[in-house]
Amino acid sequence: MTESNAKSTGSTGSTLSIGCGSGFWGDSSLGSAQLVKSGAIDVLVLDYLAEITMSILARMKQKKPELGYATDFVDAVMLPLAKEIKERKIKVVANAGGVNPLGCKEALEHGLAKLGISLNIAVVTGDDVLAEVPRLRERGVKDNESGRALPEAPVSANAYLGAFPIAEALRRGADVVITGRCVDSAVALGPLIAHFGWKASDYDLLAQGSLVGHVVECGAQATGGVFTDWRTVEEGWSDMGFPIAECAADGSFVVTKPAGTGGLVSPRTVGEQIVYEVHDPGRYILADVVCDFTQVHLEQVGTDRVKVTGAKGLAPTGDYKVSVTYPDGFRCTGSLMMAGYEAGPKANRVGHAILQRVSRVLAERGIEPFRETSVEVIGTERYFGADADRSPAREVVLVLGASHASDKPLELLSKEIAPAGTAMAQSITGFAGGRPRVQPIVRLASCFVPKSSVAIQVHVSGDAITVATEVPANASVASEGGSAFVSSKSASGADGNNVTAAKDRTETVALRELAHGRSGDKGNTANIGILAREPRFLPWIRDALTPQAVQTYFSTLAHGEVRRFEWPGLSALNFVLGDALGGGGVGSLRYDPQGKALAQILLEIPVPVPAGWRS
Repeated sequence: MTESNAKSTGSTGSTLSIGCGSGFWGDSSLGSAQLVKSGAIDVLVLDYLAEITMSILARMKQKKPELGYATDFVDAVMLPLAKEIKERKIKVVANAGGVNPLGCKEALEHGLAKLGISLNIAVVTGDDVLAEVPRLRERGVKDNESGRALPEAPVSANAYLGAFPIAEALRRGADVVITGRCVDSAVALGPLIAHFGWKASDYDLLAQGSLVGHVVECGAQATGGVFTDWRTVEEGWSDMGFPIAECAADGSFVVTKPAGTGGLVSPRTVGEQIVYEVHDPGRYILADVVCDFTQVHLEQVGTDRVKVTGAKGLAPTGDYKVSVTYPDGFRCTGSLMMAGYEAGPKANRVGHAILQRVSRVLAERGIEPFRETSVEVIGTERYFGADADRSPAREVVLVLGASHASDKPLELLSKEIAPAGTAMAQSITGFAGGRPRVQPIVRLASCFVPKSSVAIQVHVSGDAITVATEVPANASVASEGGSAFVSSKSASGADGNNVTAAKDRTETVALRELAHGRSGDKGNTANIGILAREPRFLPWIRDALTPQAVQTYFSTLAHGEVRRFEWPGLSALNFVLGDALGGGGVGSLRYDPQGKALAQILLEIPVPVPAGWRS
């Protein structure tokens, strides 16, 4: 263990080692066990909450008031590991509380009592602002992304709280801190504030601490998981190491993983995680600080050890971001496999025929038509748009779906998919899973609320302590715009940066030979971070990947503005694609509603390069 093992009340040992054992609700429980048993961490953090997860937990609580939290945290992590966590004096911080953090605490305390183990469990509350939504509507507050009015019947509305309430709980002796919705990175920043005594005005330190959380919050994604160069890590997939950040008082930290585990910690694996789900890298807005990650520097300092420095901070905004989820009808998607000659066209025709059949029946019965339908033939490179390889595919998967205000028309669709196996094309198969289920659509809206209107409490050691949020006089504005960027809406086709004469280009190569990358989602918006394998490649990449070129490349998927941000510290470019995910999350009928495949698709775009570019 590091020398910070006695740490809960704000001691200032030389390092604090933070390990993340969960990147989402449903992540492997083996990650937490690996980190605890490694003896290499002081703090175990767990991130369970995506935006849609909040709506799922809200529905759970509606059915059973004692639920509404991430049950895995109690049953699969804390109870099996409680004895070792207590013996090793490991602090635990998790946003597992969902929409019922006090209920999560009660369940954990009940389970620990059965084991005869006592831990001081603190809870942070105040993120639930559902009651405020009607007042926000009356004030004319709009959804940040769509510009539409906030929903009339929201399921959940939660403010993204910061790290200082977590730090307060730890300072007061908490062994375990359970939160509801907070900034994902706050579960790591809170322990750092408590341990090193960082203040609300230490913006650069808070930015570095937030970067700690951003790097580790998705678990094994920082240690070689979903890495572009997958061949270098495939042998370790069965026992992937989860990330550990060894953090110093000056904000610098080293990313590593438990010895002997699979994966890889390198500037490339860490870099891919840093660009994940970021829009403007020069103005990454969090509750406690506005971060500038443009000059972040990554240095390999040992085997599976990467030092991270260079984040800068600005004053936070005077608002909290709020995510609002609301019901919006139902959806149904099903899939079939088809093979043989003209498999692609055959599958496409089958998909449309099934939808036409059901649509005809709905019309005959006087039922409104489907709101939206989708036919995707996976295996024909539909997601590659104009760059698709049109060679005939002999094995494809048909994915079809529809949405409707009512569940009944979709139940009819569910029943009419399998009959295609005897009424339509030969080779249709894949019915073993049974009929697809009709599922509710839960959509996401977001807005801002003044921090002064959110009442935060820390429940610890029998006390409920009100935590005031300080808004600095120089508070930032809650909008992007800190970095220079170019957009597909620009009047001219070129952006004027590092243009190299065409005569210097003698061949083209796939972008993957020059770069690696990662993509992700924020609602209906996708980001693609592209990192040059060598800094000298960046001008060629920049020339080829104008926002207009990227928009054209994804013309079948992305229907909004494409913005490109510079990321000089990582020799990278970050692309933000609007209206790119068919609504996003469970509101989308797409096979990839979260943009997970977009980076790998973009890495196939051809890029002109000079002769002898490899030398």
